[in-house]
Amino acid sequence: MPVPDYQTFMLPLLKFAGDEKEHTSREAIDKLSDEFGLTKEERTELIPSGRTPRVNDRISWAATYLRKAQLLSSPARGRFQITQRGLDVLKQNPPRIDVHFLEQYDEFVEFRTRREKGDNQTPKIGDEQTPDEVIDGAYQTLRQDLATEILETIINCSPAFFERLVVDVLVKMGYGGTRQDAGKAIGRSGDEGIDGIINEDRLGLDVIYLQAKKWDKDKSISRPEIQKFAGALQGQKAKKGIFITTSTFTREAKEFASRIDSKIILIDGVTLAQLMIDYNVGVNLVAAYELT
Repeated sequence: MPVPDYQTFMLPLLKFAGDEKEHTSREAIDKLSDEFGLTKEERTELIPSGRTPRVNDRISWAATYLRKAQLLSSPARGRFQITQRGLDVLKQNPPRIDVHFLEQYDEFVEFRTRREKGDNQTPKIGDEQTPDEVIDGAYQTLRQDLATEILETIINCSPAFFERLVVDVLVKMGYGGTRQDAGKAIGRSGDEGIDGIINEDRLGLDVIYLQAKKWDKDKSISRPEIQKFAGALQGQKAKKGIFITTSTFTREAKEFASRIDSKIILIDGVTLAQLMIDYNVGVNLVAAYELT
């Protein structure tokens, strides 16, 4: 079954705490996951950011909302215990506890209306998504839009700019030693199918051969292009190469690269744009939101 929304977890969580003992978040997650019969895949399914399992996030927010309504207390970080108010609610035997149910408590209403007061703003959420999921979803949408815009800009730039950009990304990722050393590598070899050479590490213990092709996004790199690059690597007795393009790779090209002895990493336009975002190449930080 899909992971239940955070409101569905509220009543089972309160019942779990009904023994009046102090419990940890981990105990609650394990207990409710078992109670709902979640599979291993469902227990490890992540929210969009990839930081937290979805079930952990939803049970955590269910606990937060119950605490804001003072049905649970928090004796210590990551621990919770039922309150007298929570025990009184269980005696009522409600069929469900959700946001509407919790709105009977002034403390919870105050928590929910802080956005309007401009104090410690909380995200507007629906019946299924937690605040973390809303924030992550918005972030992923913005990131995808930014990646698309970056790729469009790269395609409209010169091939020389694209080659310099490739080096900048690889240097930010830890390859090539200094920027000056890496820059000298581009175009140095002059071998057919190789655009440049870059150090794999700062000490230069090994090198990686580069191929950079700025193609329109509707034109895919096919197997012959990868074969040509692989042949150039063999001519240099090289084992490692990176083929970077602004377009995409065909299925045959990917399969060929995965089967040969030489290690060739394929980076398409979308992946390149994502790497630029990850390593702050050509993008600026506008705002940072720290969540604890």
